Amino acid sequence: MSIVGGLDIHRQQITFDYLDTDTGQVSVGQIPAADRCQLRTWLARRFADREDRGLVEFSVEGCTGWRYVAEELAAAGMVAHLAEPAETANLRGRKKRAKTDRADARHQRDLLLAGRLPTCWIPPTEVLEARALLGCYHDLRRDHTAWVQRIHAVLFHQGATVCTDLGTSPGREKLAKVAAEQLSPAGRTQVAAAVLMLEATEAQMEILHRQLLWIARHMQGPKVLVERLYGVGPITGLALTCWLGGAGRFSSARKAVRFAGLDITVYSSAGKRSPGRLSRQGPAVLRWCLYEAGKTHARPSAPDYAYYTAVKKKIDGKRAALSEARKLVRQGVHILTELGDDAFAYV
Repeated sequence: MSIVGGLDIHRQQITFDYLDTDTGQVSVGQIPAADRCQLRTWLARRFADREDRGLVEFSVEGCTGWRYVAEELAAAGMVAHLAEPAETANLRGRKKRAKTDRADARHQRDLLLAGRLPTCWIPPTEVLEARALLGCYHDLRRDHTAWVQRIHAVLFHQGATVCTDLGTSPGREKLAKVAAEQLSPAGRTQVAAAVLMLEATEAQMEILHRQLLWIARHMQGPKVLVERLYGVGPITGLALTCWLGGAGRFSSARKAVRFAGLDITVYSSAGKRSPGRLSRQGPAVLRWCLYEAGKTHARPSAPDYAYYTAVKKKIDGKRAALSEARKLVRQGVHILTELGDDAFAYV
């Protein structure tokens, strides 16, 4: 390595600390604005005249904002390392002095120089774009549910008739009639505002759903997963590919289950152990898709219907769906490992 350094990103500035291994010179400072244009200008001013840009390596923590930094480093012909935030912080050891941005940048530089930096996988651009669309779609679905619940709360609070099927035209017509006849002026305003938000959310969800279906039907990974795994549809297949795909991502299926946040954790203190709970660490979109896929095994036609029924009878349906979700993760990882980076190829 000719240059090795660390970048600490904040909304207002980027702090850098890098070492020239040939001369031993250390450079420390700040890029005044944390945006793509300023970073590109700084890289050009500092490293444009170097012929060994392929030997320039920088580390950046995998927190919000890392994407454009990694893209600009790659565009400049340099090597970007994405540091895993929690493990990188643990390697700092016991806190002896105040933590600063410069200390964070220097800590990353030292770990990278020593070959001890815990790194994350940097996905290709098409995977990052699909992840962003999946996240937006999940947020809209969650907001849609919240607005429906607000409508039900208003109706119940004022003792109005319960209205179901608010996603259909007859359901909306019944809601309008109930609101006009049984709600106060403020209640009618609340319901009218909620209906407008539902309509706007549904319109955006439809647009995103079409985009996601197009990607899932043309990307190799989701197509294979849909064909080989019961309960996995295009959206779930795309989520599995985007978060679990890639050559050498996981050395074992158990690590993939942990990454998805579906593993059972146990908290122990003073000799007492609390019941196991899901860790819920990892992409919420992936867990949502897997849980919905796991629920499909409640159908009598499902190949794992007997196991689902046995777990549901012994515990409950939610635990049965989570068990099926973990199975889907393990099976999906093996399939995606076979495909390697071809999982992201468009066909």
